[in-house]
Amino acid sequence: MKLTDNEKREILKLIDADKPLPDKYRFLLFDDKREVELVWNGKTNEICNITLPFQVIEQVDEPRADKAKSEWVGTLFDSRGRQKEGWTNKLIWGDNKLILSSLKNGPLRGEIEQNGGLKLIYIDPPFDVGADFSMDIEIGEDTFTKKPNVLEELAYRDTWGKGADSFIAMIYERLVLMRDLLAENGSIYVHCDWRVNSYLRLVMDEVFGADRFKNEISWKRKTGSSSQIGFTTDRFGHDVDSLLFFVRGKDSLFNMQYGESDQEYIAKFYRHKDPNGRIFRIADLANPAPRPTLRYEYKGYKPPKNGWAISFEKMEQWDAEGRLYFPKSKDGRIQRKRYLDELKGKPISDFWDDIGQVSSQANERLADPNYIGVNVSLREEQKQKQLEAREKDFTDLILHAYRAESTENFKCFQGKKAGRLVAVGPINLPVTRLFVEEIILECRSKRVSREDVLAFEFEMGLFPNIQEEAKSKGIDLAMKYIPLDVFDKRAVEKNQVVFHDVSYIEVRPHVNKKTIAVELTDFSVYYSQDTVDNAAVSLGSGKNKIVVEQGKIIKVIKDKDGIVTKETLTKNWTDWVDYWSVDFNFESKREIVRVKNEETGAIEEVWTGDFVFENEWQSFRTKKDRSIELKTPFHDCEPGRYKIAVR
Repeated sequence: MKLTDNEKREILKLIDADKPLPDKYRFLLFDDKREVELVWNGKTNEICNITLPFQVIEQVDEPRADKAKSEWVGTLFDSRGRQKEGWTNKLIWGDNKLILSSLKNGPLRGEIEQNGGLKLIYIDPPFDVGADFSMDIEIGEDTFTKKPNVLEELAYRDTWGKGADSFIAMIYERLVLMRDLLAENGSIYVHCDWRVNSYLRLVMDEVFGADRFKNEISWKRKTGSSSQIGFTTDRFGHDVDSLLFFVRGKDSLFNMQYGESDQEYIAKFYRHKDPNGRIFRIADLANPAPRPTLRYEYKGYKPPKNGWAISFEKMEQWDAEGRLYFPKSKDGRIQRKRYLDELKGKPISDFWDDIGQVSSQANERLADPNYIGVNVSLREEQKQKQLEAREKDFTDLILHAYRAESTENFKCFQGKKAGRLVAVGPINLPVTRLFVEEIILECRSKRVSREDVLAFEFEMGLFPNIQEEAKSKGIDLAMKYIPLDVFDKRAVEKNQVVFHDVSYIEVRPHVNKKTIAVELTDFSVYYSQDTVDNAAVSLGSGKNKIVVEQGKIIKVIKDKDGIVTKETLTKNWTDWVDYWSVDFNFESKREIVRVKNEETGAIEEVWTGDFVFENEWQSFRTKKDRSIELKTPFHDCEPGRYKIAVR
């Protein structure tokens, strides 16, 4: 390291003034010099290494009927039916960073590698600048777009709200974890578009190595922006997405894919027929480069100028197999037969124009409550105090919208309303079983029997077990979702914010000797999104809008004269049901997690206290068949006491 006296004085001056050093000193002060390096604000080499246990919440059995199977052309999943153990056919719910870290560092890693390792990863990150968590729901001939919940909005804000830096930091850490999980001959495909493909290509070059890049596949979408561009536009339409294809090691596994053959090409070139009827075309056997060792005469036919493309032994083999075409004149040249029945098709290139429509119909808006942000330039202690203050403001806002009073002297509860205590769930996480168990403990210790739990989202598999557990201990536990409207000041002031209850179902058992069937009799939904009154005010003449009020999907229409009418699209509770399933003996399989014993280092199996929902029967709607069965076939069971679970 060689610094001039002026450079040394400048460094000391900047340090004394608590100012950052210019980038040039990063290369002068440190030995790790890279000719090309991708740098972003907050870049770090620290990668998540948390290991969390995986809980099996549900096991899915066979599809509902053979007719549904026939609609499937192919599948990415293992088709051997239900497997009691192993790592294939798993859908994992949770934060993908924590999942990847747990797969990489946890006991499941060994099972994956014993089965040959992870060969292929495909990811479709939220690369759109707009929120990408909306979901289209078909209601007859109309479509209702369900908005993202608050947690999804916050997750989007953390990813995109701080600009490209936050997105790159997010995807970089996850790509490193994926790289480490991939087998040496594994591949990864990352879906992106024009907004981020240049960033992602550079990130993947750094994570995997530029020499591991294989293709940038251009995917022509069925619906692009060309048709939306007017005559005064200053750009071409965006009709193409990209798939970045990288591999882990030098010897990667790749199977060439083929499309349909060009019929004009076949008609033009496959003009010959063998005595046995096989159709073929002839192909040149000349070597493109000079090969003196392959210049030999075969059956009186002289070699091409550069020699043959194959050895003498190979020529004899193909001759014996009938794969050579001999011209009548010895002055002609031997050629190879390429048979039509061996034609695999047209090799797939890096331009795909035959993939169906993929559209998120995302709304480009963001509800930023501005209650969680923390000034990153503060000291750690100051950050914590600011975060606590923000969280309190946030909780007060929720309680105000819920029309509850603040309360103190409780560990888990922040408010009270109409004789019930109120607990507000975490700001940026789903409410978990552990969170509710702490509520139950405090209720029992302080002899409280009625409380409401408000949350943006609840952990998968939490219901109905946790409510049954609370009920068995004399506690009335009501779970309610916090709506996005809590951040709408006008809605709060007008008392229009609706905290909707968790949906529930009603079923009826039918017992016939040693068999039982289950009938779905009701599904109560309380979800709300917008209101009829708001839609009527905001709509222009001749327009319509779909809203949801207390579990009813309503189409609000304003005609050319400004007269507003409404049509309820969900005529029956069954309109809300796309899928339901039954476990006829719910408590037959314990939910086991494998955790590391901190004292011995050994992996131990521990019962969580819950049971695995084994999906033994299900009915679901498909695009071709919109019907749904509301009663199961009769299921055989031995005499005894059973708990039947319905999801």
